[in-house]
Amino acid sequence: MNGEKSYSAFADAAHLVTGTLEEMLRKTKEYLDQQNPGQLLIFDNDTGEQVDYDFTGTVSQVLERATGREPKRGPGRPKLGVVSREVSLLPRHWEWLDRQPQSASATIRRLIEAARKNGLGDADPRLRIEAAGRFMWAIAGNCENFEEASRALYAHNWDGLRQLTDGWPQDIREHLFWMLKSVVVPATL
Repeated sequence: MNGEKSYSAFADAAHLVTGTLEEMLRKTKEYLDQQNPGQLLIFDNDTGEQVDYDFTGTVSQVLERATGREPKRGPGRPKLGVVSREVSLLPRHWEWLDRQPQSASATIRRLIEAARKNGLGDADPRLRIEAAGRFMWAIAGNCENFEEASRALYAHNWDGLRQLTDGWPQDIREHLFWMLKSVVVPATL
């Protein structure tokens, strides 16, 4: 959300921590060493997806396993004759194009410009709403008025979403609106 990936951990609908991967892993490991939660859920705040980590061993072992990088496989470019079925345009592509437009092929230039016009990128409200929707489906599926709240989310009915989530656990509700803070007008929260 702010350039650095952030994660959140919840134990039985109670918010434990939100922060970088290292901060989240440290606090979650400390919590697990002190007590045994009924259900531990960890989310990538940028995508809303639930992620899993192995918390056996010491904090340093957990960090090493989670942040360890696998060696790159292959040359990183497709061989001649291989057709890519997927194009992923990231903000760094736009920055690269701005720095050296003469080096980009016409196809890449057109794809990047089309993505820029369509509003693709981390600041895209659709991506924030999709992430909040994934978070809701993973943690709030049994909450009262869940289906109606989900419809309100995708319909951009912020007042309705606020009202429908009034009975939800406070930590879940606060985190949901925190994820939507770049999309929702603050006065409607």
